[in-house]
Amino acid sequence: MRIVVLAGGTSTERDVSISSGILVASALREKGHEVVLLDVFKGYEQDICDVDALFKQNYSFTDSVRVGETISDIDEVREERRDKSNRYLGENIIDICACADIIFLALHGGAGENGQVQATLDLLGLKYTGSGYLGSALAMNKGITKSVLIQSHVLTPSGDIFKSIEAAAAWKLFPCVVKPCSGGSSVGITIAHDAEEYKASVKEAFSYGENEIVVEEYIKGREFSVGLLGGRALPPIEIIPNEGFYDYKTKYQAGAARDVCPADITEEEDRTMREAAVAAYNALHLESYARVDFILTESGKAYCLEANTLPGMTPTSLLPQEAKVEGISYADLCQQIIEISLEKYQ
Repeated sequence: MRIVVLAGGTSTERDVSISSGILVASALREKGHEVVLLDVFKGYEQDICDVDALFKQNYSFTDSVRVGETISDIDEVREERRDKSNRYLGENIIDICACADIIFLALHGGAGENGQVQATLDLLGLKYTGSGYLGSALAMNKGITKSVLIQSHVLTPSGDIFKSIEAAAAWKLFPCVVKPCSGGSSVGITIAHDAEEYKASVKEAFSYGENEIVVEEYIKGREFSVGLLGGRALPPIEIIPNEGFYDYKTKYQAGAARDVCPADITEEEDRTMREAAVAAYNALHLESYARVDFILTESGKAYCLEANTLPGMTPTSLLPQEAKVEGISYADLCQQIIEISLEKYQ
């Protein structure tokens, strides 16, 4: 097959997306596909665009990226763009994607994961991996996710949505978790233990350009994630940070956390999380594959935190580790995601 892997973009997770895209493209080539790896924002900036030649040479816009401890400077990325426009889709992106059998979305955060890219591809009649525009939009907004989970009787921490720093002052329960409403990779998420820390946390959450934040009760427990392939739950994986919680730095720096899969939990706890993951997946109208995050308390209650519609595929990402426990190699996982996604279009 001819496959375009879209990565990059302008979200705070740009570097993570590129890291995922490089590995996905390599794995799909290993499976015998012709694969073009593109930065969705910069596009292919050449005066002559020979699409057939790009597929034959397995073109990649880059072959390396380092996911640092901090997010990339998006303003610098915009300045590097040839046409200097703010248009999300870069030069020749649509023309190249139109010649592919399917587009593998290795995008994370922002327009690449909130349903906007998905809706655009739907209107253009182009096939892509992952959830559609509705599920993507629902899961990307943590406030809406919480509402849907509550309505679907999926256990989740209580919380509230605030649209300004002034309005957020109404929250009085500590400790609590403060997060941007539509961010990913734990960017901007902090734990506030008292009113003074809370003020700083609210300011931090609003600093990422969003007009609303989510504040929720802090649940003490162990951190887990459950991947799903075609709606089927994979074995839960436990994340044990060396210090603090599973934030951006911990997620993408090798050795900053220990991931345990299969997790050291009881059969009942395993079943509880898998069932809750499937329930969240269905409630949020997700498709193809996803990942759902949990906190497991000492009493065995599994609190669903959020769902990720385009899980990371980096060297430290959780979904590939879960798949590996079931005997699914990284390359096979990428191939299965392609096959499962294509089923939507039959």
